Amino acid sequence: MKKRIMEAMQRFSKAMFIPILILPIEGILIAFGNLFTNPRLLEVLPFLDNPITTGFGTILTGSLVSILTNLGLIFAVGIAIGLANKEKAIAGFTSLLGYLVFVNAMNRFMQISGILHEGESLQGTGQTMVLGVQVLDMGVFLGLILGIVTAIVHNRFIDTEFKGAFQIYGGSRFVFIVLIPVVILLSVALTFIWPFFQSGITGLGSLIQNSGSFGIFLYGALERLLIPTGLHHLIYTPFLYTSLGGVAEVGGQVFEGARNIYYAEIIDPNVKELSASVVWDARGISKMFGLIGACLAMYHMAKPENKGKAKAILIPAAVTSFIAGVTEPIEFSFLFVAPVLFVVHAVLSGLGMVLFDLLNVRAIGPNGMIDFLLFNVPLGIEKTHWPTYILIGLMSFAAYYVAFRFLIQKFNFKTIGREDEGAETKLYSKEDYKEKKSKGTAPTPEQQGNVGLAPVIVDALGGAQNIKTVTNCYTRLRLTVEQPEKVDADVLKQQTGASGVIIKDENVQVVYGLQVTNIRKDVESFLGLETN
Repeated sequence: MKKRIMEAMQRFSKAMFIPILILPIEGILIAFGNLFTNPRLLEVLPFLDNPITTGFGTILTGSLVSILTNLGLIFAVGIAIGLANKEKAIAGFTSLLGYLVFVNAMNRFMQISGILHEGESLQGTGQTMVLGVQVLDMGVFLGLILGIVTAIVHNRFIDTEFKGAFQIYGGSRFVFIVLIPVVILLSVALTFIWPFFQSGITGLGSLIQNSGSFGIFLYGALERLLIPTGLHHLIYTPFLYTSLGGVAEVGGQVFEGARNIYYAEIIDPNVKELSASVVWDARGISKMFGLIGACLAMYHMAKPENKGKAKAILIPAAVTSFIAGVTEPIEFSFLFVAPVLFVVHAVLSGLGMVLFDLLNVRAIGPNGMIDFLLFNVPLGIEKTHWPTYILIGLMSFAAYYVAFRFLIQKFNFKTIGREDEGAETKLYSKEDYKEKKSKGTAPTPEQQGNVGLAPVIVDALGGAQNIKTVTNCYTRLRLTVEQPEKVDADVLKQQTGASGVIIKDENVQVVYGLQVTNIRKDVESFLGLETN
């Protein structure tokens, strides 16, 4: 049972990345559009104060906000695509149809039952408008539920075929035929059941909100501690996109989730100060500052003869974390050789978020310095208090540096540059790849391209026959295999540049960083799978 639950959570976590990876792009574009209508910026750059640029900014931000109000639909399609075993595009399309059927079925049933609220305002009624249809306010949870249900029906019946005159009703058509009564019955059932779940969610949200610094610390620490399992997305996503992260009315419209509220508030000129819910999106402090201090400590503690190699490895990883918020190459450089450091990292990350809240900071930088500058600086100090964010970041840098340096020296942890003589490091730079290639042991992307790595990767995973599924998230190649004992983690790290390998039952995660999408496509091409 435990194995099945873990596998289900792993699959769901992978599926979540379909919609989650799109949403930050939407946020960046909203912030970009806001630049052209921001009064402060127009005062500094008066040439932007013209109908063309301001009109462009208004259209861009206004059109993208519609994504925030339709997250249920986006998650329904994304989850169905992520969980589908095959014919993923068809699964996404079927989920869209199921979503439309669901909202209209629920609306009709609520109308027949006499529980459809009549009045101009739906605020506080537990009901809302979804695609112009009045239903129970389920938010993102509606998308999660329908995405899962659609994927289950799709995987079960996509291969069903008929003969003769009924042949046309097989495959994807039969999936939709089965899905219709399932969705209708689900809409009826949730009409009665969801209010109880909503009460529980609201109560949990209130408990978390009222738990003060301890709740924030626990959230921040768990979000980091779960990185090795790949389940950390299940911690922060509900806070960013559901009522657990707060509920606020902005411009006459109700938004749920810290990220959604933030995006709505930054484009509303009537909002003078951002909501406190932004604290749930303060994870960037450790990414932009804390882990940079950890890298500096590891470099200073490296053996003199290895400092050149340590610098070549740590600088690119630190820059990537600072600029783009990708932390796993750094985290996996000490996760397995010194787990204590990873626990300290989680604790310091949680404490940084607590300080963020205590000092009333309203700035965010979830994906590094680029996001930080684009989101916060144009809004002004009064609205975001962004200089205090920098101050907390510098404090985090110092705390990480002191803690890591002390612990590495005290316990002689074999971090980058401190390995025993003859031992391989756990994170490889381009120079290491070239050196290994010259010895005939590892091809480099520059010399053979990522396609040249695909055979090595597949072989290290136990061969093509051992691989069942191949997907990826932001930084990891995620696979399921028949026999996990055949996976050679050392080869993946030493010969393909992986900075970490996690094997949990049949689930395998190989950390490659930002180039993982190209690697996944090359592996799929090598295996003869459909690339998506």
